[in-house]
Amino acid sequence: MKIFVATIDEGSLAGASRKLGRSPAAVSRAVAFLEAYVGVQLLHRTTRSIRLSEAGEPYASACRRLLADLRTANMQAARQKSVARGTLTVTAPVMAGEAFVRPIVDAFVQAYPAVNVRLHLSDCPAPWLDDDIDAALRIEQLADSSLIALPVGEVRRVIVASPHYLTGHPVIREPVDLAGHAIIAMTQFGLDSWSFPALPGASTPRVVHFMPRLIVNSVRGAIDSVLAGAGLTRLFSYQVAAEVREGSLLVVLADADRALTPAQLVIPHGRLSVPKVRAFADFAVPRLRAHFSGAAAPWRAPRLAELSVPVE
Repeated sequence: MKIFVATIDEGSLAGASRKLGRSPAAVSRAVAFLEAYVGVQLLHRTTRSIRLSEAGEPYASACRRLLADLRTANMQAARQKSVARGTLTVTAPVMAGEAFVRPIVDAFVQAYPAVNVRLHLSDCPAPWLDDDIDAALRIEQLADSSLIALPVGEVRRVIVASPHYLTGHPVIREPVDLAGHAIIAMTQFGLDSWSFPALPGASTPRVVHFMPRLIVNSVRGAIDSVLAGAGLTRLFSYQVAAEVREGSLLVVLADADRALTPAQLVIPHGRLSVPKVRAFADFAVPRLRAHFSGAAAPWRAPRLAELSVPVE
């Protein structure tokens, strides 16, 4: 039908051949096939001109309508393919998810009404065995090359304690001094030891072993215990940024570990081409970068001496 209409519009088989990029023989065969299919001559052909037969005139009008409908249907299908829709599954650590990801998801579902979101918050890293996971905020070094990692920031590991705890316990000047303190441990930071970068000129990391006084699987729980003066804990800087800024928690050994841990929006390979995932990545990445630049920027922890507590 396309060749038939092009032949009418161009006024010749040669013109249709040039317009469609087909050989004149292929155009002639296509018109002959169409005439054989409908069982009637559609064109009157001479060496100089082509004109529609009596049967060909209404048939050509019908072809134009059908081809226009087909173009419209193709355009609509293409738009549907590019529209973000369906259910999107996002995972994140609990605190970062509550503070950063959840507000972004709230705004995203307002901007994309055809997308529903399942937000799963857990401090256990996603194993990527569940094909339903579309995107995850991960704060760690990633070794799996099958994942697409979009960087959104960096954070530090910090050791914190309350001013009240530090006033009643030995001064902490080096990592080895931690062995004499009450440690509140979490799995992701080490249950019985903490490592620190090697000293300048050395190649072996420093490792401090301890017997924890408390093991907890909740970041909020660890922070609350430290605020209550139960001991020290190690967390990411963004997790205690507010408490450090207000002075209710102090960072110890701030110069002992300046290594940075990347924060990334991670997407399984091939999933970024899915419209709902692409839309979320484009929407979330700049907002996550803004959050992490504020929450994990290199703030300087106040020292005890600055708070009029004579420990250093």
